[in-house]
Amino acid sequence: MFDTKFAIVLRDDLASWQALNVTTFLTSGVTAQFPEIIGEPYRDRTGRTYNALSIQPAIVLAADARTMATIHRRSLERDVKTSLYIEEMFATGHDAANRAVFAEFGPDDARVVGIAMRADKKTVDKITKGARMHP
Repeated sequence: MFDTKFAIVLRDDLASWQALNVTTFLTSGVTAQFPEIIGEPYRDRTGRTYNALSIQPAIVLAADARTMATIHRRSLERDVKTSLYIEEMFATGHDAANRAVFAEFGPDDARVVGIAMRADKKTVDKITKGARMHP
């Protein structure tokens, strides 16, 4: 149904709360990049409306730290724009602090705990090779 794939990869050693938090942040980045994946609002039988959701399912994968770094590198090599969350962002409390700590690192030293992307299916599969389904 979709020519693209929406994938989120989480480092496999995150606590549950961290994995859920990172997934939320990364998803918001992809939907901001591709607003067309947001469908129409939901309406129940009483007529009450609810927020619109993504029309495209996302796959959530897991990988160790080394594989996360490889996935990050591959995304850069293929020029696929991603949402990225680094370990140091867990110690901040707001967006400005997240941006500040993020700016202290580059691709070679970022401790990536989560990455999300939406691109051509084959491209995403090549980038995320080595990751497995999140448990």
